[in-house]
Amino acid sequence: MIERYGDQAANERTYLAWVRTGVAVMAFGFLVEKFDIFLIYIGKALHKKTGAHHGLQMAEVLGIGLVALGILMMVAASVSFVRTRRAIMAEAVVRGTGNPAPYVAMVAALVLMGFTLLIYLTQVSGRP
Repeated sequence: MIERYGDQAANERTYLAWVRTGVAVMAFGFLVEKFDIFLIYIGKALHKKTGAHHGLQMAEVLGIGLVALGILMMVAASVSFVRTRRAIMAEAVVRGTGNPAPYVAMVAALVLMGFTLLIYLTQVSGRP
């Protein structure tokens, strides 16, 4: 039997959840970055001018930002996983840091990018 199996399994589940979230954020960033190309292509196919090219730089910045945030999430999750694993395996009682700042900062960055994406999409669609 693996020593402290329940704690180690919970640590691994948390780690994998953060990694999945990081991959999803990166995939969404890729989608956002390529969204304007899709709009331009559809506009040409329908023989209409779209306002998509005006927001191309904003979409690129948001997309690259989301990909970078996804990478940061996975790095932070890896660091947290290793620290927690060491604490679980330690003979002595180890006090947790309880510092939520890295996670709150990542969520704040996602919220900020979400609002920026909302503003961008309302400008592209031409609706207020």
